[in-house]
Amino acid sequence: MKKQILLTTLLLSAGVRLMAQTIDLTSPDNKIKLTVDLKDRINYSVSVNGDALLSNSYLQLDLGKQKLGEKPKLIKKAVTAVNTVLHPVVSLKNSSVPNNYNQLKLDLKGDYSVEFRAYNDGVAYRFVTNKKDSIAINNEDVHLNFADNVEASYLETGSFKTSYEIVYQRKPLADVNKGKMSVLPILFDNKKYKVLLSEADLYDYPCLFVKTTGDKSVDAIFPKAPLAFGPDGDRSLEIKKEAPYIAKTAGKRNFPWRFVVITDQDKELVANQMVARLSTQNQLKDTKWIKPGQVTWEWWHNAYVYGVDFKSGYNQETYKYYIDFASKYGIPYIIMDEGWAKTTENPFEPNPTINLHELIDYGKKKNVKIILWFTWLSVENHFDIFETLKKWGIAGMKIDFMDRSDQWMVNYYTRVAKEAAKHQILVDFHGAFKPAGLEYAYPNVLSYEGVIGMEQNIGGGWATPDNNLYLPFLRNAVGPMDYTPGAMRSAHKKDYKPTWVNTMSIGTRAHQLAMYIVFESGLQMLADNPYNYYREPEAIKFITSVPVTWDETRVLDASLGEYVVTARRKGGNWFIGAMGNSKPHEITINTSFLKPGITYNITLIKDGINADFQAMDFKQVIKTIKAGEAIDIKMEADGGWVARIEPAN
Repeated sequence: MKKQILLTTLLLSAGVRLMAQTIDLTSPDNKIKLTVDLKDRINYSVSVNGDALLSNSYLQLDLGKQKLGEKPKLIKKAVTAVNTVLHPVVSLKNSSVPNNYNQLKLDLKGDYSVEFRAYNDGVAYRFVTNKKDSIAINNEDVHLNFADNVEASYLETGSFKTSYEIVYQRKPLADVNKGKMSVLPILFDNKKYKVLLSEADLYDYPCLFVKTTGDKSVDAIFPKAPLAFGPDGDRSLEIKKEAPYIAKTAGKRNFPWRFVVITDQDKELVANQMVARLSTQNQLKDTKWIKPGQVTWEWWHNAYVYGVDFKSGYNQETYKYYIDFASKYGIPYIIMDEGWAKTTENPFEPNPTINLHELIDYGKKKNVKIILWFTWLSVENHFDIFETLKKWGIAGMKIDFMDRSDQWMVNYYTRVAKEAAKHQILVDFHGAFKPAGLEYAYPNVLSYEGVIGMEQNIGGGWATPDNNLYLPFLRNAVGPMDYTPGAMRSAHKKDYKPTWVNTMSIGTRAHQLAMYIVFESGLQMLADNPYNYYREPEAIKFITSVPVTWDETRVLDASLGEYVVTARRKGGNWFIGAMGNSKPHEITINTSFLKPGITYNITLIKDGINADFQAMDFKQVIKTIKAGEAIDIKMEADGGWVARIEPAN
């Protein structure tokens, strides 16, 4: 039940104080204080426990003839204390999300407002305009100025055309290349507090990029709105002409939230749910058909199956083999990636090597549904494909190669989500920008790529444990992530070899298994050849026992770039996943999260005694455990550790 209280302008219990044009807003626990200063522009500062964190930061919207935030004139101030509970349709972390904050709304001369929110773990703000006619946004200033020197963890790019598949860098902000920019999210560390910057509730507006402007400051930079396109192959368009503005949009609207998660504990970065709290909630009347789950994937190993009596490839017998495998282990979906259609440009004509409708019927008999791959351009050129897929009995779409995040492309995501929902089609955005809230409004959007995932190990070897140990703290901290785990050929980096026949992962087998618990995705892949799973029954049994949605998540221990230990509950069962970087780690955790007085069975898989040189070595242990017992976790370099904990009775 929602509880919302409007307070008077001078009510101190909301943590607000007005002195001339300086306004203080504090978090519900009074630890974070945001100070807004209305002078020549809207400046703000943030402190935590009295420690200065941000100072002289500012915000502004440039509408050409009017700059919102320049010489602001306050008309009215409203303060709201909110304490609600959200229940996302697809609960990747928690089925109940507390939403407790204090909000300050400033109505300003010029038909606009600015809303600030202070949470116990961060702050957020957004512009609200109330104009009759449409407006063009020439630029937006999102200027963060840190009180002290900070280190940045970021993804560097020199172009707005990017799939976000970039390796993380970590260096002092003063040393970051000022000639390039970073996609969001980006993490700043002043050695006492970590600050995660991203955005939420992104609609009809381009994604925000960040550039370094000083030793302690960053600014926003945005792609311009495209006006004209030309051909650029079968999966893209070339932007021929750009507007002088970044967005042309409705004059009466809410703009995206700009937020920072603030914490002195790395594990709280992993556990945060800021995007969920700031995003428009479910817009669909019927969500019963939305079924998150695991899915087989043939493209990572190029459909090179073996140990069978037929010639493998993108053909009928091979896809039946995937369906049989999925059915045996209760996997609800298979993906038919690039190769299922005769051409990438005509989504209505399957490859003559397959009988798609026979496969759909075969899957129905086996309780397995099919998800089909498309280029975004093919979907755009044939927007009636959603209706056709519904008639065929297809469950979902993997849509690929967007590789842009300008206003037009952000709107494309929204149009796809709405049209797909109308026809009860699930969506996985590949070649995508990071999540920014669309998946809460349209929960049929189950995942996004936008990450150096395991497909980068087909030929590049970029998906390493060192890079993986940034993902829970940054990319996955803002929304679902299609990393595509499940490799059954594991190697340390020195032994890794690129190949599309026996595709390999970097990291131990236990490291790979832990991804199913640590990484969050509403559509979680099993990327390897079914034969490789069949011959390791312990591994496949564990993988397919792991849910993709959760009732409760607790991050037990974590260190950015080093290791993470995550515990998740579904019903009465708990799962624990631990992942480490290229160094060995020994960690002791407490099981006080278990119910006292109950004996549990624990099935754990850990790095084997020889996993230091043979990454595929693992050991399974089954025993009993009670609440409060300590568990010692030992991970070799590139290692991992997993456990399933179930009541014994």
